[in-house]
Amino acid sequence: MSNFSNLIPALFRKEVLAMSAYHVANASGLIKLDAMENPYTWPDDVRASWLETLKTCELNRYPDPEAKLLTQTIRQRNNIPPAFDVLLGNGSDELIQILLMALPPTARVMSTQPSFVMYQQISQSLGLSFINIPLLPGSFELDLPTMLGAIADHQPAIIFLAYPNNPTGNLFSAEAINKIIAAANGLVVIDEAYAPFADASYMGELARHENLLVMRTVSKLGLAGLRLGYLVGAPAILEQLNKIRLPYNINILTQVTARFALTHHALFDEQTQLICAERTRVYEHLCNMPGITAYPSAANFILFKTPKDKATDIFAAIRQRGVLIKNLSPQGGLLIDCLRVTIGKPEENRAFIAALKSCLD
Repeated sequence: MSNFSNLIPALFRKEVLAMSAYHVANASGLIKLDAMENPYTWPDDVRASWLETLKTCELNRYPDPEAKLLTQTIRQRNNIPPAFDVLLGNGSDELIQILLMALPPTARVMSTQPSFVMYQQISQSLGLSFINIPLLPGSFELDLPTMLGAIADHQPAIIFLAYPNNPTGNLFSAEAINKIIAAANGLVVIDEAYAPFADASYMGELARHENLLVMRTVSKLGLAGLRLGYLVGAPAILEQLNKIRLPYNINILTQVTARFALTHHALFDEQTQLICAERTRVYEHLCNMPGITAYPSAANFILFKTPKDKATDIFAAIRQRGVLIKNLSPQGGLLIDCLRVTIGKPEENRAFIAALKSCLD
């Protein structure tokens, strides 16, 4: 075995050898406020009705490779015009991977820093050149002159913009985004993973920009366990991406469950309103804590800055008190001294606030 391990550097690409696996923290026994999940489950009557629908699933058969019924439901729920196609993925992660796998090896990919880490991680795993453009300090807004200059210099094949942005929670200036779309010769992907919590979307702008794609997921809505994302855009673009999509990538349980859930949108709308109300309450508490700087959020989480060099200690102390949040300080840059908390149920949020206060006393 030791001899075989010596062959590993020759077996795998240098980009893979240099990477670290995506780490998911163990949340056993903790209040889990680290992963931007909807904390609410379904009422018993809805759950019972869902279980009835699962009885019709033929687990011995492959699922519909095109997930036609689910796609139709997604179209209706999101008012997607007939002129645009929908591509489904096993979570947004798979859609990002499909987009990047379609590129030539010399292609460049661009996004902001900080932003969703998988844009860079998947790009690097494929050996693609990745360009990070730092956001403006304090506001976390797009540095438009720098981005436009980088677009002119590097001609990226794909630009990813999270809207709202993860992990900062803010909505970028629409005027700035429009200028980026206009300047780009490649694709611009607006990642609207947190759209349920933000009164803003680029879905209605698709007809105005032929290089625009809009990506969404049902994870933050309350269906994270299903692993379902979808990409909307021009048929000519999605036709090429569909060639890379693995057959039967959306399993039958996900297809049936997601379709059932999306027909009960009133339940998710109510849960979203509860989360947004709690977001306001948690933000106000954070703003009143000495030494804490909380940033406004249009998502289901809040980024906040701790006193200098205290983030890791505060993170550990909060965890010791039974609450798991996300320590972003090790990522460096604009995230130094920053922690991120997902908005949970009222009692979970109270536990977080009490734990944080006790750390600051």
